[in-house]
Amino acid sequence: MATFADSDSQRYANKAILAPMVRVGTLPMRMLALKYGADLVYTPEIIDKRIINATRRVNPETGIIEYITNGVTDLQIHPKEKPFLVFQMGTSDPEIALQAALAVQQDVSGIDVNCGCPKKFSIQGGMGAALLTNPARLKAILETLVAHCSVPVTCKIRLLDTDPDTLDLVRMIESTGVKALAVHCRTRDERPAQPAHWDRLKPIVDAVTTIPVIVNGDVFRYEDIARAKEITGASSVMIARGAQSNPSVFCSQGPANSHLVAQQYVAIALAIHNRFQNTKYTLMQMYPYTKSKEYQLLTRAKTNEALKVIFDLDEPFSVTVDQLRFCTVKDICRDAADHAMVKPDHAPQPKPARPRSPAEPSNVGPPTKQAKVAI
Repeated sequence: MATFADSDSQRYANKAILAPMVRVGTLPMRMLALKYGADLVYTPEIIDKRIINATRRVNPETGIIEYITNGVTDLQIHPKEKPFLVFQMGTSDPEIALQAALAVQQDVSGIDVNCGCPKKFSIQGGMGAALLTNPARLKAILETLVAHCSVPVTCKIRLLDTDPDTLDLVRMIESTGVKALAVHCRTRDERPAQPAHWDRLKPIVDAVTTIPVIVNGDVFRYEDIARAKEITGASSVMIARGAQSNPSVFCSQGPANSHLVAQQYVAIALAIHNRFQNTKYTLMQMYPYTKSKEYQLLTRAKTNEALKVIFDLDEPFSVTVDQLRFCTVKDICRDAADHAMVKPDHAPQPKPARPRSPAEPSNVGPPTKQAKVAI
């Protein structure tokens, strides 16, 4: 495994990373990813001006750091998350990007620039994937951040249409002084239904030698981490949809029971006052099969009380700063796990096998005593 002379770059080497995911990558998901073995976690993309205009406060009840704009919580951060947390921003302006980075850097250990989002909002604003074809502006943004931020700066890109253009871009990015480069192995116009181009990453890894390259795209199981690194030569692996379905994808011992993970997610979300709409949305991503009992119940849920009923939570467990332990073998949510065990009469039952595409995450069977002990 390659090592890097720069200590900040080495922090991104040989890591399993939770990808930045809009709406999904809020604090409850990041906490569970860390619990199950993620080395680093990224916030959802937040637009630079949004974080600049936010008011920072520490919630007196939970100890959670909150960035709030007009009464809406834009970002929640647990203080013990900081060593593992990277803030991703959407930006198109060097000076505004710097203001945003300076506003949040006290609570994170890295700043990442989103250069891959293909959504219309980002493109029209000159952000996200629009920066892929505006290398001069991207260079100015990265160099400004690198020069003035006290934490490492990285960026996440997509592939350009041709290898020569992509290689020119990544060499420029490397020259700015960023500490790592994440590559979503799809082009701007490709969507998740199209397979990621792992074969196109190896030339990038060969060209970029002073910083870690992080592969992203079509990593759904723990076993895929080693396979992606072997095929691409990448130093680290970033997981999005695999973790969205079940954040225990990071666990080397295999995935935890999906219903138990959902219970833990709900318990944490309730305890930290996560917005109901966000909690419900993320849970529906964890139950993608629309005919499942949980999905049907979730579609009708309108309150947190309804979520407690669906997931058999009599009382949410209390999250305090001192109770949470990240990246250790100890369960950071042990109180939640003990309280929110899968009840036998509610445990998901196995369904008849059906053909499954390679990109589709497998279902986890009903809990067993062994699985209970592992949690």
